[in-house]
Amino acid sequence: MNTLNNDVIQGIADGIDAATASAGVSAVILRGAGRTFTAGYDLNPGDGRRPAPRRYDAQSPEQRPGAWDPVRDMAMMGHNMKRFMKLWECPKPVIAQMHGYALGGGTDLLLCADLIFMAEDAIIGYPPSRVYGTPTTMLWVYRLGLEHAKQFLLSGDQIDAATALRIGLVSKVFPLERLEAETEAYARRFAAIPGNQLALNKLLINQAFENMGLRTTQMFGTLFDGITRHTEEALRWQESFRTVGFRETIRRRDAPFGDYGERPR
Repeated sequence: MNTLNNDVIQGIADGIDAATASAGVSAVILRGAGRTFTAGYDLNPGDGRRPAPRRYDAQSPEQRPGAWDPVRDMAMMGHNMKRFMKLWECPKPVIAQMHGYALGGGTDLLLCADLIFMAEDAIIGYPPSRVYGTPTTMLWVYRLGLEHAKQFLLSGDQIDAATALRIGLVSKVFPLERLEAETEAYARRFAAIPGNQLALNKLLINQAFENMGLRTTQMFGTLFDGITRHTEEALRWQESFRTVGFRETIRRRDAPFGDYGERPR
């Protein structure tokens, strides 16, 4: 389900770098293979969200069990966030073609795109708002404004395609069978515009949001994400993966809200 481990994140970053360097590329489409765009970070043991083992010298002692180094954690998650932001910084338009789900950390990636085209049966949401996370790229508030950002980040509620279009989170919604063709047709239109014109317009728009404190917000989002993953509630929630299983843990999180995997069929 295209879970975001280190290999996937690096592959996306490398693809954006290659597209940026290619004179023949006028626009980029980011889409997920299989039945979903991305289910978010891989929360199973050994996932790419955790820092790789490192050598420790006299100034960096071996950590005791249960210890948490917020600086190391922030560096690890900040590295992910910076690679997501390559979509934002790419001088060429980036369209996210979204089907299935984009959940949790997957929305940190998705919202870095310039435009989002969504299948009419797809779902976006940040369920880690309920436990175990805050958005690191934190583009929710900049794309939605105060009211809707609070509505969906305080609750973690899922957002269907009709709602996403109404609140301005996505640009276009299509039936799944038309999504790919419509996205590619739209992207090809950018070939008729000079690349320098596209780059300057994108930079100008992005700079307005940078001036609103986007980078500072992302710094806090990344730091707070680490904090929320190390509270007593978060540690107990993660431990429940072993005691009751991953699926049951997720079910208990979402059942009171009746959404995501717990929504009525």
